[in-house]
Amino acid sequence: MHKLSPALKALINSPHARPGTIPAPAQIGAVYSSIAKEAEPRNVGLKAWFGAATAATMTMNSPESLVQLHKLVSEQSSQSESVYLAELIREIGLKCIGFNGIPRTINCLGEFRAGLPEDVQNALATQPRRHLKPEGVADILNRGQSLWKSIYYPFETKLQQKLAQSHPDLPVHILEGEYGNLFADPAATATTQGVVPATVGRVLTSIVAVSCLRAQTGVGPQVVSHVFGLRKAFEDGTAKTDEIEGGQWLSSDEGSIWLIGIVDRIVDAIGKGDGTSFAPGLKAKL
Repeated sequence: MHKLSPALKALINSPHARPGTIPAPAQIGAVYSSIAKEAEPRNVGLKAWFGAATAATMTMNSPESLVQLHKLVSEQSSQSESVYLAELIREIGLKCIGFNGIPRTINCLGEFRAGLPEDVQNALATQPRRHLKPEGVADILNRGQSLWKSIYYPFETKLQQKLAQSHPDLPVHILEGEYGNLFADPAATATTQGVVPATVGRVLTSIVAVSCLRAQTGVGPQVVSHVFGLRKAFEDGTAKTDEIEGGQWLSSDEGSIWLIGIVDRIVDAIGKGDGTSFAPGLKAKL
């Protein structure tokens, strides 16, 4: 295979195309720390604000910032807790595929793992949990349908039909590939190291969705849908399967305003005031 010409390589990697991940800004640790301090009097637990911060940071394509986030919350933690928090970032990062696409998850999770302390790296799970097997397909489909209904009821059927008008396979992929085998947590199983993998759950999945979509910009209707999806977890009782401290408050008007506000602050810090890095467009070469 012929190598790429120097001119083509230079074009692909030209600064105006923003070809790389976003470095962690000097103040990002302070931003995460301030969010943690604000969360405490609001009775918003670690998993809720940490999950939102992870999702926003993934959307901004800043794995260095993910390392800083993990370091901040791990400083007073045991080794096992530090491993759990890294696993939680990885699981949220995987679910971000459904909102941000595969490339950013590949970038962020690869560089995030490389930036972790060696003892944490070595303790991370190595066994996949989402293989499609004939005996498990029905369960995956049921989980996808249940999660879809929980988030979109009473419009779940109408929305599915509307998506099918755009493309008949669009709702098929969304429900079976995204909701069934990605957003809905697989059955908990121990890894070869004996560590139970982190799960995101019903409430945190909605928090992650709102955070990713807000950090993207341009998808206001989907932000609205998942703000309502967060509320419906407490209306239909599915929130009971996913005890997230502060989750119910975050589903209120006041709580959702705070949630969206912390996402905006992370975007502003990592974007250095220029907004999101998700789809800013290519600036003209000067």
